[in-house]
Amino acid sequence: MISVSDQHAPRSLIVTFYGAYGRFAPGPVPVAELIRLLAAVDVDAPSVRSSVSRLKRRGLLVPARTTTGAAGYALSPDARQLLDDGDRRVYATTPPKDEGWVLAVFSVPESERQKRHLLRSRLAGLGFGTAAPGVWIAPARLYEETRHTLERLRLDPYVDFFRGDHLGFTPTVRAVARWWDLTAIAGQHEAFLERHAPVLQGWEARPTTPPEDAYRDYLLALDSWRHLPYVDPGLPAELLPVDWPGARSAAVFRALHERLRDAGAAFAGV
Repeated sequence: MISVSDQHAPRSLIVTFYGAYGRFAPGPVPVAELIRLLAAVDVDAPSVRSSVSRLKRRGLLVPARTTTGAAGYALSPDARQLLDDGDRRVYATTPPKDEGWVLAVFSVPESERQKRHLLRSRLAGLGFGTAAPGVWIAPARLYEETRHTLERLRLDPYVDFFRGDHLGFTPTVRAVARWWDLTAIAGQHEAFLERHAPVLQGWEARPTTPPEDAYRDYLLALDSWRHLPYVDPGLPAELLPVDWPGARSAAVFRALHERLRDAGAAFAGV
């Protein structure tokens, strides 16, 4: 078993819970049930309530009553779209194919420069690298999710998208190393492996899969993993350094998902 560290913020764990289990519940998740389920990963009730309030203010959770009249929370339509888009990255089962590139070129008036910072942070958070000032690049398959995100934030009027191939004088493998900080990305994969590969080894030695233990370890692994496919845009293997750790960390997550997710659902009540 692993313990919660500062990496697992209560707000992040709540989002992870809804992504893994809460959105499949037959109705709004009661507040009391959220408190029970987050207690399993060492989050106390006051932290759950304050984190839910922040998620409500961000428009990700909406208050609703259960069929018995209990207070609860459901995902907003925007949050469901966010999770549906994320599924394609988080639960990918095959290495990404080389489908070319998408370029995002934006121009923001000086009078709205705060939106320029927001655009940069969102594109970086979606896995885009910087090809040149104001020119961001990512694998072409990220276009749809990026479009949804910018439309949701009302940033789409400032951006133009282009799709194509890299035809520059610099070999693509060298250009990629300039567009992304591959050393930092590899370090995050290594950190995931250091933290969760021993958890997988422990489960491989266990003959049974108790629901509460499965739920706990799966939620913590998913909370660590779900950020990685955004930090790492999933570049073709031929453009990455030898012995890239991304394939190994993805294999560990997939194995934990297959072993633990459904068993944990019994504890989550979905």
